[in-house]
Amino acid sequence: MGVLTGKVAIVTGAGQGVGRCHAELLAREGASVVVNDLSDLADEVAAAINSAGGRAVACKGSVTDWSFAESLVATAIREFGDLHILVNNAGFIRDAMSFSMEEAQFDSVVSVHLKGHFAPAHFAALHWRNKAKELEGTEGGLPARRIINTTSESGLFGGPGQGNYGSAKGGIITMTTILARELSRYNVTVNCIAPRARTPMTEVNPKFAKPETGFDKYDPANISPMVAFLASDLAADINAQTFIVLGDQVHRMRPAEIAGSVSAGGKQWTVEDLAAAKGQLFGDSSSGVPAWGGPPM
Repeated sequence: MGVLTGKVAIVTGAGQGVGRCHAELLAREGASVVVNDLSDLADEVAAAINSAGGRAVACKGSVTDWSFAESLVATAIREFGDLHILVNNAGFIRDAMSFSMEEAQFDSVVSVHLKGHFAPAHFAALHWRNKAKELEGTEGGLPARRIINTTSESGLFGGPGQGNYGSAKGGIITMTTILARELSRYNVTVNCIAPRARTPMTEVNPKFAKPETGFDKYDPANISPMVAFLASDLAADINAQTFIVLGDQVHRMRPAEIAGSVSAGGKQWTVEDLAAAKGQLFGDSSSGVPAWGGPPM
């Protein structure tokens, strides 16, 4: 018996890399899995899970398509009877500096990451709200539901050349908090991970190369236990949180908070008064571009 026995999960972008690792581990932990990808790799992953004794079906299509997102959720319900876990993982990069980026580069990346997270979440939330209404007043309470979103360190700290990707990933962090506030009444938790691993998006960087010996810090399989944990009943109290996950490390991010405050004392600010209060507002902190805050490589 795994920690996800009896659960039904969707994993988007699960044809390779981190997404495939998520789908395979969730299945080993007992979940029935809908494997989403654009390509026939979805069929390969689903077949591998079934051959290993798990339960999986492929559902090929783009999570940026509103109608497909609806059918993705419907597939889970039709094939396995319900939906308990949504892992939003699909994405790609089209990097360029702001002065070089083309409209298509911006639109495609923002769409697959931001809309590609929201569209499946919308239809999952609709299903869960409707089920909650059906169960209102019955004994036993509401089934536990989970959404695990995928941001990035670029979304947290702002990666140069990633005005499209980093902005969308930052939006996903905010979306996570919004969904958590909206859906907690239906026994849904919504959390977010920023994985650092060797994937088709990062393998061009020699720092992510597989070591000849010792622990493979950037093995994408290192990320999936955190996803399985957040998807399980063991994490029922964790909600609206964001974590950087890499290798043997998990870093919990502090939510946005006020860092300094000044008041004009009941009157409108003047430009000169704001300039005079700048030192009080920033204190000992820098007023320039923040340092990159992620863990070292």
